[in-house]
Amino acid sequence: MEQVAAIATQRRATAVTDVHVGVGPLSGVEPGLMINAVPIASAGSLARAATLHLRETPIRVQCNTCGTESQATANRLVCAACQDWRTMLVSGDELLLERVELDMGKKLPREEGSHV
Repeated sequence: MEQVAAIATQRRATAVTDVHVGVGPLSGVEPGLMINAVPIASAGSLARAATLHLRETPIRVQCNTCGTESQATANRLVCAACQDWRTMLVSGDELLLERVELDMGKKLPREEGSHV
């Protein structure tokens, strides 16, 4: 939420409307707990009414033996091509602030003669 607040302040936004976060299964973050914690963490800030959007990122590994990059599971980080266990984690352990949508507070000028 500190990053979100810094972005909103830097851009001179009046509010944060949406926060998009990528969460990997190996990140150590429980999405349900994060959803419950964000309203508390954002209380009193420009993001207090923002909607949190979580996107689960896949677990991907690159094989040190054959070089193949493939999808894997949390308890089986092996190469999908050659089944070797000597792999390097490429993604799946991240917690990334992907996008912040801001309300800039600008109102469209009324056209002369129009009534709302």
